[in-house]
Amino acid sequence: MTLPETMSFIDVSEPGGVENLLVAQGPLPLPRAGDILVRVEAAGINRPDLMQRKGDYPPPPGASPVLGLEVAGEVVGLGPGASGFSIGDKVCALVNGGGYAQYCAVPATQALRFPKGYDAVKAAALPETFFTVWANLFMMAGLKAGDTVLVHGGTSGIGTTAIQLATAFGAKVFATAGTTEKCEACVGLGASRAINYRNEDFCAVIAEETGRRGVDIILDMVGAAYFDRNLKSLAQDGRLSIIAFLGGAFADKVNLGPILLKRLRVMGSTLRPRTADEKRQIRDELLEKAWPLLDSGRVAPVVQAVLPYTKIADAHRMLEHGDHIGKVVITFD
Repeated sequence: MTLPETMSFIDVSEPGGVENLLVAQGPLPLPRAGDILVRVEAAGINRPDLMQRKGDYPPPPGASPVLGLEVAGEVVGLGPGASGFSIGDKVCALVNGGGYAQYCAVPATQALRFPKGYDAVKAAALPETFFTVWANLFMMAGLKAGDTVLVHGGTSGIGTTAIQLATAFGAKVFATAGTTEKCEACVGLGASRAINYRNEDFCAVIAEETGRRGVDIILDMVGAAYFDRNLKSLAQDGRLSIIAFLGGAFADKVNLGPILLKRLRVMGSTLRPRTADEKRQIRDELLEKAWPLLDSGRVAPVVQAVLPYTKIADAHRMLEHGDHIGKVVITFD
């Protein structure tokens, strides 16, 4: 396969606003040992991308400085020792950086086949949210059938994925969202009750809905602003999984007593710094347990908008404004 010498990618002229996102030209990345080279057809937009654009989330050592954490497209090259895929395969992948580009080098152990019937846009909306939800809700928090779960930010990419997967595996799900439309979307995805956090106290609603027992697991991306009420809303032996700090990272005057009295577990993680072996393990479990649900249509990504990569500033604005439901995806020529 003959490849071009250069490609288009999204560059950041300097840390800051969306006006600093520029289309640039540069050489194709070289796949290292164990990598596959993907001709990117679509890439998902995620909040860590916005943080990196602002200079608040630097890439880990050795990763591409180009934005972008998930891609979908065609395998066009194999690095030394790469296995599991062949030239021409259609894959989506969690990448360590470099996703906002026409070509991206990806560890083969972080790539997954397209689910049945999927195109690149739908496939690109999967990796970041599915890896995150599976690692935190299932592997760390141990979700099982019969659990009750509260998902904050129910209409985010993470939230829409968490509601569907938790429901599919037999949990009863509650979710928070900020508008009537978003609450209706949460219920449509499988939540038994959606809580409008602008005019309802989720702590009071959870107490009423569970007969004051509380929920078994909370998946939280708000952080400090919800910490006290999250502890109050957990049942005996409950688990709080924190994946972001949209409401701050420093919680003052929080009563930690429930952690002891109810034997709670508070945990958290970020995905990007995880080791290659950890990401491979998550990938393998997804292929075994979650991908059949995608193949059958029981679970599906929610895609709010699809834009060409030249409109990357508009894509970032959508996430910053927070009016979207599900994912925003950019496409490449």
